[in-house]
Amino acid sequence: MATRPPDTPRALIRYALASATLTVALVWTLYLVRDTLLLIYVAGLIAVGLSPLVDRIEQQRFPRRIRLPRWAAILSVYIALFTVIILFVMLMVPPLASQARDFLAVAPDLLSRAQQWLIDQGILTREITISDAVRQAPSGTDAVTTVVGAIWGFIGGIFGLLTILIVTFYLLVDSDNIVRALVRLFPRQERARVRDAFRRAGEKVSAWMAGQLLLGAIIGTTAAIGLWMLGVPYFYVLALIAGIGELIPVVGPLLAAIPAVLVALSVGPGTSIGVAIFYVIQQQVENHVLVPKVMSRQVGISPVVVIMALLFGGSLLGLVGAILAVPTAAILQVLLQELLAETTAD
Repeated sequence: MATRPPDTPRALIRYALASATLTVALVWTLYLVRDTLLLIYVAGLIAVGLSPLVDRIEQQRFPRRIRLPRWAAILSVYIALFTVIILFVMLMVPPLASQARDFLAVAPDLLSRAQQWLIDQGILTREITISDAVRQAPSGTDAVTTVVGAIWGFIGGIFGLLTILIVTFYLLVDSDNIVRALVRLFPRQERARVRDAFRRAGEKVSAWMAGQLLLGAIIGTTAAIGLWMLGVPYFYVLALIAGIGELIPVVGPLLAAIPAVLVALSVGPGTSIGVAIFYVIQQQVENHVLVPKVMSRQVGISPVVVIMALLFGGSLLGLVGAILAVPTAAILQVLLQELLAETTAD
C-alpha cells in the first residue's frame, strides 16, 4: 500500500496561501453584504424573542380540541401587535394632533422667546430668523440632493421594515427545522444541552423585548404626569417623545428632554429649570433603579454587563449597535454559561 508523502515546505506554503486567500475573500464578501447580514440578524432576534409567545399560542387547545397551525399562530401575534398599535394611535392621535397643531402655530413665538432668553444670558448676539436659516441652508443641487436623499432613506427604511417582518415570519415558521439542523451539528450526547440553551436564549430575548416596552411605558406615563403637574403645554406630545426616546439607548432620553425644556421655556425660565430637574431625576431613577431592576429580573443581566454591552455595541455599529447590544449580550451570556459548565464538568 502506498504511503502518503510527507508534507514539504512548498506544499505547506501553498496551503497557507490558499487558506489566507480564501479567508480574505470570505471576510471581504461578508463586509460587502454587511447591511443584509445586519437585517437578517435583526429579524433573527425578533424571531427568537417572539418564538416563546408563538409556541404558547400554538400549544393552546381551542374548542373541539383544535390547535392552530404555526403559521396561524404567528399571524395571530402579528395581528395582535398591529391591533395594539392601531388602538394606541386611535387613542393618542386626537389629543396629539390638537396639541401638535397648537404647538406648530406658536412655534415661531416660542423660538423667538427662547432666543431672546439666550441673548439675555449672553449666549447669542442676535436672533436668527427663518430667512437667515433659509439663506444659510444648502441651495440648488445640494438642497435637492438632501431632500431626495431623505425621501429615499425613508423609502428604504419602510422597505427594510417590511423585509424584516417577512424574514421574521419565515424564520418563525421554520424555526423548528432551523434549530433541529443546528442541534445536529453537535455530538448526540450534547444535543439536549444545546436545545435547552436555544430555549433559554429565546426566553431572554423575549424578556428583553417586554422589558424595553415596559420601560418605555413607565417613562412616558411619568413624563406625562410630571409635565402636566408642572404646567407645561403639549405634555401629550412631549410624553410620547420621552417614551419613544427611552427605547433608544444612551442618547434617546437626552434628545427627548430637549424639546420639553424648550417648550417649558415659553412658560417661564423657572418652569424650564423645573422641567430640566424633573428629567434629570427621572433619568437617575431610570438608570439606577428601573433598568437594573427590570433587566436583572426580566433578562438576568447585571447592570455592569448592560453598560459594557452598550459601549461595545455603540462603538461597533453606532445607534443600531447600542439597540442590539443587550439582547446580543443575553445570548452570549447563555453560551458562556454553557461553555463554563462544560469546562467545569471536564
